[in-house]
Amino acid sequence: MDEDAKEGRDPAPAVTRSIRLLGLLADARGPRTLTELAGSLGLAKSSTANLCLALEAAGMIDRTAQGYRLGLRTAELGGAFAAQFNQVREFYTVCDSSEVLHAELVQVAMLDGSDALYLARHEGSSSLRIGTPLGSRLPAPLSATGRALLSRMADDEVIALLGADAVFPALTERSTTTMAGLLEVLAAARKRGWALDAEESFRGVVGVAVPLDGWAPADPPLALGVAIRAAEADYERIERVGEALQAAAAALTNPFSAAARSR
Repeated sequence: MDEDAKEGRDPAPAVTRSIRLLGLLADARGPRTLTELAGSLGLAKSSTANLCLALEAAGMIDRTAQGYRLGLRTAELGGAFAAQFNQVREFYTVCDSSEVLHAELVQVAMLDGSDALYLARHEGSSSLRIGTPLGSRLPAPLSATGRALLSRMADDEVIALLGADAVFPALTERSTTTMAGLLEVLAAARKRGWALDAEESFRGVVGVAVPLDGWAPADPPLALGVAIRAAEADYERIERVGEALQAAAAALTNPFSAAARSR
């Protein structure tokens, strides 16, 4: 066994520090200066500068007059991560061919811990110009896509994941903040076949989403979701979008996997 690993040491400290630096830039609302990065990492400016030089040379970060920000290469890697799943590659075609979804803002998300992580986005012809950018997160208990993913779990699995006494953030005055409230919401989602976020993540935006099983055994479960302006989200439209999402999910489901699950 490697001596560093045996003694519990970091086998590649420069890599670990580089990952932390990228995380800091991902969480920042704007460029971060070398001094700010060094302070957050607890490193000398000279060591931080060396990390930045290497990451800049690889296209992972860019240097601007205001400081450092994520580089184009990170977007390319994010796209490559999403594209490795068959369903994400086919997602755009399925949306474009749908009488309902071709005009909607449709997103694909996966569950990452207690968050819904957004992987792909179809910009409909009359879609919202807001929403969750690719790579961003929303609390799964509040977002439609997150609820669609959680709805595939049993209640005890949801409690084990989030905690029986979990209190969820009140992103709006409509947000469900308790486990009891979430379990009621998930029960309703299972019954009707699609999950609803009625302005609980963003004021003025209603989300509708359905779960999507992974195509291959190693693929993560996904969810398809649509964002609708609250002023336009009457029940008929919500139901129409929910049915269209169910049809899209069926088109994106591996028939062999579905047959195996039905046995």
